[in-house]
Amino acid sequence: MPEIVRRAAEAKARLEHISATATSADGVVTVTVNTSGALQELTFGPRADELPRARLAAAVVATAKRAQLQAAQQLTSVMAPVIGADSDAMKFLREQIPEPELPEEESPREFARKPPPRPGDDEDFGGPILRRGL
Repeated sequence: MPEIVRRAAEAKARLEHISATATSADGVVTVTVNTSGALQELTFGPRADELPRARLAAAVVATAKRAQLQAAQQLTSVMAPVIGADSDAMKFLREQIPEPELPEEESPREFARKPPPRPGDDEDFGGPILRRGL
């Protein structure tokens, strides 16, 4: 019994300090989450201002999911010695951690190939109607 108490105390101390950090492939977003996957820190790289908002938001979500997966892996590795790697309790713990759907990130080259819109372009309709020569 004293060994179990010691392992539980060690696990508790380690759990308090678990965090996981992930950075997007292009270095635009870095996310840190805690044991439960809650966002602790979010930073943007220098190129973040160059990205469209939708692309930046997608990079934040994808990077956060990767960090959450890392945190979950740390959680299970801390708990395995306490509750047993093949125990019913560990199986239950693993079942409580949802399998993340990790979206693929766009490569930086895909973004670089897209030309910036020209001033005055009406992106919804292919340009101002008065210039079409109806």
